[in-house]
Amino acid sequence: MSILAQTVDPDGRAVVLDEEGWEHILHEHPELALFRDEIVATVRSSGHHRADPRPGRERYCSSNVGPSRWLFAIVDFNETPARIMTAYANRKDPPGRTAQ
Repeated sequence: MSILAQTVDPDGRAVVLDEEGWEHILHEHPELALFRDEIVATVRSSGHHRADPRPGRERYCSSNVGPSRWLFAIVDFNETPARIMTAYANRKDPPGRTAQ
C-alpha cells in the first residue's frame, strides 16, 4: 500500500489516503481530481462527523470546499491504519448541518 497523504482526525486517530483509495475516488468521482488536499483536510479539521451506515466507518464533511456545497470523506476504522475509502461532493446538507 502506497500512502499518498496522512493526517489525524479530530479524535486523534491516524488516517491515511493510499493509492487504492485515491484511485477509487478518481474513478467514481473524477470531479474531485483537484481536491486531494481538501479531502485530507476534511478528515483533519471537520467540524462535523458521524457514523456511516457501514459498521466501523465514519463520514466527515466540510462546507464550501471542493466542487459543490459539501465535501464528504468516508474513513474505514476497521483497518490499521484507518483509510479514506472514498469522497464525494454534494449540494444537500447532511443531517443537522447547513453550509456556512
